[in-house]
Amino acid sequence: MVAEFEASGLGQEEFCRAHGLVSSTLARYRKRRQREQSDTAAPRRWVAVELAGSPQAGARKAASGLTVALASGLRIEIALGFDARTLQHLLRVLAPA
Repeated sequence: MVAEFEASGLGQEEFCRAHGLVSSTLARYRKRRQREQSDTAAPRRWVAVELAGSPQAGARKAASGLTVALASGLRIEIALGFDARTLQHLLRVLAPA
């Protein structure tokens, strides 16, 4: 609906009247879309990755598919077959922009 509004060339009130929408509903969807786009546009940073079984890992075996250890001491272990959307949500909660 937001893409249709943006392509229409109409003002928000006019578009909402023509589609039977409340203006605040369209505004909320536009804000959500903007937030999602800014989340995906966040700058990417390189992080050190330690592979299980590598000489740096020593004799310790990974209990999960992936372990993320941040400099702050925060450690996140992710099982094989994890849900990527849940991880994205967790990271946004732990480190909001």
